Amino acid sequence: MGHKLKTILAIALPVQVILVKWIGLYPEFVEKYYSNGIYPLISRFLRILWGWIPFSVGDLLYTLLFVLAIRYLFKNWKSIKAKPLFFLKNIAVVLSIAFFLFHFLWGMNYYRQPITKNLGIEKEYTLKELTDFTSYLIEKSNQYQSEIAGDTMSPVQIPYTRKEIFKKTKEGYTILEKSYPNFEYKSKSLKSSIYSLALTYMGYGGYLNPFTNEAQVNGITPLFRLPTVSGHEVGHQLGYSAEDATNFIGFLVTVKNTDPYFKYAAYSHALSYCLSDLSRKDNERFQELLEQINPGVKENFREVAKFWERYENPLEPVFKSIFNAFLKANNQQEGIKSYHAVVELLINYDAKYGF
Repeated sequence: MGHKLKTILAIALPVQVILVKWIGLYPEFVEKYYSNGIYPLISRFLRILWGWIPFSVGDLLYTLLFVLAIRYLFKNWKSIKAKPLFFLKNIAVVLSIAFFLFHFLWGMNYYRQPITKNLGIEKEYTLKELTDFTSYLIEKSNQYQSEIAGDTMSPVQIPYTRKEIFKKTKEGYTILEKSYPNFEYKSKSLKSSIYSLALTYMGYGGYLNPFTNEAQVNGITPLFRLPTVSGHEVGHQLGYSAEDATNFIGFLVTVKNTDPYFKYAAYSHALSYCLSDLSRKDNERFQELLEQINPGVKENFREVAKFWERYENPLEPVFKSIFNAFLKANNQQEGIKSYHAVVELLINYDAKYGF
């Protein structure tokens, strides 16, 4: 690459940042022309291109880029020390290209209209609404746990493989599509990440690779949680970037599934968020409702908690802090707390439409 082209690309980086922030001031424009315009075409093309490959192409791409970066530093260390400004220019070139590809291939979805506008629901709710909805989720979780396990004491054991769960997730989107055409999901590209162990140590259940549009799931996540996690990551794939929105979509597509194991996974996962919210707002009522949960459901909760406890490490808060900053830089003002904002969507959607 010539010096002139490198200079142009380096200068383009701040210009791109300004342009993206300016376009982001017009969410209706982004919604119409990007999220519901060119993005579905981009996403479908990338899913067709990479979805049939059984392993994560995106993970291999990241590995290759890391190896090339180390190789470049090793081979050019002397010239880097001699001409640091040229090195900084090269970094700016790489960042400029990555910034463009990220936003063109997926990232502009961070600036689309909130899902509340598309669904016609509000985000505010009262303590009574939270309490009533939590009671409803306890009732549904208890119902499916006892139906599946045959008693109230035994935890639910998901009988499917990960591939079967991925297939059933796609089936769930086929059902959801009948009510919401925007959730059409063809050309599945849902995979276990090669770096599932690393994701676990970082505290993540999965991620969407914005450059290959592969929905990556943490493959060692307890199967009890995998249906909603898979639905969440496909939600990202379909162009919903906000974490509260994809948490909600993950619940919606899983609860709409005809499979009772999926319904249990959806209700119990939503219950965990609502209980957490209620414990902060009314601990006394939280303790009362906690007593109403079947021991088998509680055992499933303990299973998930123990799983994450096994992988706790001093670096996890650092990774969470980095991701929090990333979300805030990409128009998600609540940062990592936006995951828990799903409670607002669940309560208001149920109030208007019912589950």
